[in-house]
Parts: sequence; structure tokens; C-alpha cells
Amino acid sequence: MSDRTSRPFDRRRFLGTAAASAAGLVAAPAFAQQDDTTEYLPEAGSTIRRNSSSFRTLEWRPYFSNLNNGAVLVDIDSRALHFWSADESVYRLYPTSVPLTEDLTRRGRTEVVQKVVGPTWRPTPSMKERNPEWPDVVGPGPDNPLGTHALYLSWTYYRIHGTHDTRKIGRRSSNGCIGLYNQHIAELFSLTSVGTQVLLI
Repeated sequence: MSDRTSRPFDRRRFLGTAAASAAGLVAAPAFAQQDDTTEYLPEAGSTIRRNSSSFRTLEWRPYFSNLNNGAVLVDIDSRALHFWSADESVYRLYPTSVPLTEDLTRRGRTEVVQKVVGPTWRPTPSMKERNPEWPDVVGPGPDNPLGTHALYLSWTYYRIHGTHDTRKIGRRSSNGCIGLYNQHIAELFSLTSVGTQVLLI
């Protein structure tokens, strides 16, 4: 009799433990895992802001005095790009990739100086120094790190561009540029113009 009553309890305990273990396995990819190009974020703790809670709509006024030529705000910490059209009729919010390290990150005001469909990629001198095996030039196509479209900024070597490697979005994964999914950069490309103001914070 006592043996029968103890079995359901043990079974429930086993199933509860198995469910907890399975939940742990599902959460496993959130722990730090690095390869040459992407970084998976560690579990959020008291010193790390959760990306999902930071990825929210924003008002343009705290960041820009006007919307002349439209405005792009890139929030490095939340890995989000915000766009407002000049007449405020269009607002977009896109997930992005951001630079791998703080020393590769540039913040401040710039603007779009050139727009290119099917951009050609050339590594910067510092990239070649770190990675001498990289090619000198990669033309348009699936191997191009700039994806399908690129917005060139007034800062030398800095771009907002697409990427064919969708694993990079939402992560610290670039050598300084801001990356978007190809469908998002294509849309942003159509909304911006030469002279669109850009702020990275």
C-alpha cells in the first residue's frame, strides 16, 4: 500500500525535474557563445539590460532639433535603428547588428552622403591588419558583407548596410558598421536621401 502511494509522487517529481531540465536546454543558446563573426548574449543580469525591453518606439524630439531630410537614430545598446520621415508620416524601427567592441564603435552625429545598390566591399586598412587573409575586394553578391544596399555616412569607412548573414542581427558582430536584414535596408534605402541626418548613441 505504501509502495503504491509513493509511486505517483515520485513520478510527479521526476516529470517536474525533467520539465525543468528541458527548459534549461531550451535556454542554453542564450549563454555566451562566440565564433569569428557573431556573439550570443549572456543571460541578462543586474548589470546587463535586456535587449527585448530596450527595443521600443521612441520620440524624435529628444534627439533631433528638426526632421529636415528625415532622421535616423541608432541606439547601440538596444541594437535598434529608428527612422522618422521629414513630414513625420513614416516611422520605422529595425533590429540591427552593432560593432563587436567599444573601440570599434563610433557615436555622434553624421549624415548619409551616398546611397549604393549592390555595394562593393573593401576591408579597411585596420581590418586587413587584423585579418590579412581577407580579400582586398568583394563585389556585389551573396558573399558581400554589405548585403544588397548601403548608406554611406560622412565618417570614413562607416556604413549602414544590409547583411546576408542573418545571424548577425541583434548582436555585436561588426567591425564598426550598423547592419540590417536585407529587406529592412532596402526599405530604409527607399525612405532616406543624401542629407538624411544620422545620430548614433
